[in-house]
Amino acid sequence: MSNECILCASDSESTRFEQHRMNHEAASDAAFHPPCSPDAAPRQSVKTGRQSNQPKATVSAETVLRSFNTWAFKREQPADPQLMSRMISELIALGDPVSFVLYWGKGPRCRLGEPDIECLEYLGALAQRVRDAYKPGAVFKLIFTDTHAELNGHAPHGVGEYFAEVGAYAVERGFETCFLSELTRSAAAVAECAANQEIVPEETLERLSVSARKWYRGDGTAGQGALKYYQMNMIEKRAVELAFPRSIFVTFNGSDLRSLFPDALPIFYMYSLRRGFSVKPWFLPAPEAGNSERGDLP
Repeated sequence: MSNECILCASDSESTRFEQHRMNHEAASDAAFHPPCSPDAAPRQSVKTGRQSNQPKATVSAETVLRSFNTWAFKREQPADPQLMSRMISELIALGDPVSFVLYWGKGPRCRLGEPDIECLEYLGALAQRVRDAYKPGAVFKLIFTDTHAELNGHAPHGVGEYFAEVGAYAVERGFETCFLSELTRSAAAVAECAANQEIVPEETLERLSVSARKWYRGDGTAGQGALKYYQMNMIEKRAVELAFPRSIFVTFNGSDLRSLFPDALPIFYMYSLRRGFSVKPWFLPAPEAGNSERGDLP
């Protein structure tokens, strides 16, 4: 937050995914956010201002990793720090920013609130730490979990309004955004994993059921909602792996829900608003926002 089959994006798969993304961007009416750019897509090299025949200053992956892997941000040790270091090393070699990707859910509010702003500023502070150590810096990609909001019974207009406001604020500050439904549709041809055949860890299902009893308003019981949520995640995490094979996956959850997150990506377990605080911002009330009784699973 299970050893799963790991999906690797081939060149042809990455090309098809990028073509889908570009077509969607051209046709989308939701102009508030550009779709996330897959990591496999070609990147333009970061300009340094130096002549091409001059040696470039280098920084080690360990230095970049130390810049953000501190208790000022992490709630526990990351999963697979060796993979994280290798990934950072590859990005340094390409002159690319360090890529972070995370889920952003829908909770009680339908408007941007102070908790959302505080969280985005906190993520921005982490990005600044990276930038201080490594000139190309870092990029954060927010994946709006519209699929989870639909599962939980949220009204579509409320979901759209909330994600639009969060997206507008985030994009103005250099974040990238997209919808989880976009990723799963794009990866459908290669993410053919029978989710209903997954063996659900009993402890994980119980934790999800506890959350569902508090927030779930969809069809069926809270337990059924938790099971559906787990099955969806088994597909969605593979879609994220395909779209962002060179990204660090950030979560405000702990390692007890590791099975919900991409198996092939390193996981950074992070506080949400500040050190010592891990409640997701979309669950927190804001005085100026209208509230409902609905929320999101982890």
